[in-house]
Amino acid sequence: MTSAEYAGKTALVTGASRGIGLAIATELARGGAAVTISARKQDALDAAAAEIRAAVPGARVLAVAANTGSDDDRAAVVERTVAELGGLDILVNNTGINPVYGSLMDADLAGVRKIFDTNVVAALGFVQLAFKAWMAEHGGAVVNIASVAGLRSSGVIAAYGASKAALIRLTEELAWQLGPGIRVNAVAPAVVKTRFAEALYTDRESEAANAYPMKRLGNPEDVARLVAFLVSDGASWITGETVRIDGGLLATGTLG
Repeated sequence: MTSAEYAGKTALVTGASRGIGLAIATELARGGAAVTISARKQDALDAAAAEIRAAVPGARVLAVAANTGSDDDRAAVVERTVAELGGLDILVNNTGINPVYGSLMDADLAGVRKIFDTNVVAALGFVQLAFKAWMAEHGGAVVNIASVAGLRSSGVIAAYGASKAALIRLTEELAWQLGPGIRVNAVAPAVVKTRFAEALYTDRESEAANAYPMKRLGNPEDVARLVAFLVSDGASWITGETVRIDGGLLATGTLG
């Protein structure tokens, strides 16, 4: 990407106080976009905003604390983005939770509902708001952060995987309904080295990485560069796709 790839554009990245979301926001800012970052805690967002500005001097960054599961909070984030940054051309639905592990037969249904509400319903809510506030008239690009767990059964994170499968399907439906002015794609990472995924590799990183043809786990920047491409003009004929970014893991036929 050139340094002016997204000049004049505004992006909203959810779940962006750390990890993949922060890396995506930084990459878009590096390309010239004004960026809103959102997550639950304002102090963490303020630190993330400072980190982006340190990496990209002169970056325009708006940090808005919000609970992704709250209708009112989502509306406030979108409203402030348009009002204070001047538009909303790029939406990255990165927020995801996974409080349920193990057999679905033992799964707490309240926890499963919360997973779907945050990982799927809230993502649709953000798209609706972005559409009504800006994209319907001006166009735009949406990327939903899914997971390889939405493409292949894992057993351990089954409820999370089911929610990501729903998000992948939602991506296809939105691409069909919102084209040609708005492109909607998803990316499906395997294990990326973030705090969110620590339970999947802590104290066994070499063992976990050995399952991958590339012999390493992902970094947030790997995902960020792919997302930056998908929202760029270089991807202008790509919509409704879910792009795996998994170090070749699914080529082995397994998630474990």
